[in-house]
Amino acid sequence: MSSLIAIGFKDEFTADEVILDLRKLQQEHLIDLEDAAIVVRNKEGKVKIKQTQELIATGALSGGFWGILLGFIFFNPLLGWAVGTLAGGISGAFTDIGIDDNFIRDVGSTIEPGTSAIFVLVRQATSDKVLQDLRKFEGKVLKTSLSNENEARLRAVLTKS
Repeated sequence: MSSLIAIGFKDEFTADEVILDLRKLQQEHLIDLEDAAIVVRNKEGKVKIKQTQELIATGALSGGFWGILLGFIFFNPLLGWAVGTLAGGISGAFTDIGIDDNFIRDVGSTIEPGTSAIFVLVRQATSDKVLQDLRKFEGKVLKTSLSNENEARLRAVLTKS
């Protein structure tokens, strides 16, 4: 079962840095992320969500592939590709997997203007190495589904410099 972790940061840019760092850790097989998103609340108070999985593009690509394949079967690959791409893009736009956008927006509206937060669904992690790496970002734990003990450990690591 995946664990949800939301961490806030002092500026609008740190969450982006953390995502890059987590992707590096994922390539090193130290963490397995199911989903991740960034929320930024600009100085005017407007909340912007950045998803790390672009479902529309993925859906269009997948739909285009299946459309062209079916198009070859029915002797019109160009029409099949166009219809498949359109159908895949539409289905990707209406699909919401992983972390609920409304939850992200609700928590994002509680952070201070000029700050950011990261939301991650973690399937599995080598926690001691991942926590050691995240220490440098000095975030504040906003929400988790971790046990009380693990959440306290995360809070302790993020508050130490």
